Amino acid sequence: MEKIKEFRKQMNSLFLGKEEIVDNVLCSFLAGGHVLLEDVPGVGKTTLASCFAYTLGLDFGRVQFTPDTMPGDVTGLTIYNMKSGEFDYREGAIMKNIVLADELNRTPPKTQSALLEAMAEGQVTVDGIRHKLPDPFMVIATQNPVSFAGTYPLPEAQLDRFMMRLSIGYPSEEAELDMLKSKIKENTADKAKAVIDKKDIGELKKKAEEVHISDGMLTYMQNIVRSSRKSGDFVLGLSPRALIHLMQASRAKAFLSERDFVKPDDVKQIALPVLAHRLVLTTEARLKKREASQLLNELILKIKIPVE
Repeated sequence: MEKIKEFRKQMNSLFLGKEEIVDNVLCSFLAGGHVLLEDVPGVGKTTLASCFAYTLGLDFGRVQFTPDTMPGDVTGLTIYNMKSGEFDYREGAIMKNIVLADELNRTPPKTQSALLEAMAEGQVTVDGIRHKLPDPFMVIATQNPVSFAGTYPLPEAQLDRFMMRLSIGYPSEEAELDMLKSKIKENTADKAKAVIDKKDIGELKKKAEEVHISDGMLTYMQNIVRSSRKSGDFVLGLSPRALIHLMQASRAKAFLSERDFVKPDDVKQIALPVLAHRLVLTTEARLKKREASQLLNELILKIKIPVE
């Protein structure tokens, strides 16, 4: 866990006052998932993604999504080579370990969908030929609230591929003052140094996967997911992928808490960022101004906690 401590120390010195957010992004990474950062402009979404990649010593790529961004800009494309007389594959921005999909909801659905195969299967298909993505691979996407002008809501299929949706929020008064006192002219990401190498990452991910989950805990998670499908507040309940993500994230959460087994608190702490963004409210629930996170909390409270 020394490497984890070094990672946290540097990240929390670069990204002030958001220890829980940093831990949740790390949790998703160790679990093999992707993260959607949804918040207003200027709170540090891009800084978090770049510092995260550089602190892990991984290749970092960025796609600035705009209304005219094309799928080939993301996945790459094939170009005819006049010298060889063959078509060569030119890599897109997706061919990096950590990819920042910046302002994903500012590009049309056709381009958004270019990420679906990459996020679910770790590969892209260009002109019928499959290209494997680097390992490890993670997408950190950002989006502004859909009420902002010029945005396209992400479809349910896209949202379901994100292990977590997180909101950074404004910094605390103390953290904001520390930001002003620091050398604000200097790019924060330039200060990041690799404290973990790829070998360490592989070992950490393996240890997270080996965290024990009892049958009782698996049933507890399943009951949460299945009860969402029966609730009258949701048009669309939680998918089997959501259940798998909840299990993987709970393992990583327990590992970061220096335990080799999952307990109910791990599931409760990680449930909202893992599950809430996948739920689609009924018209009646929306008219009552209910929120998915609030309804999910109420649902979890009704589920019997396993005693072992």
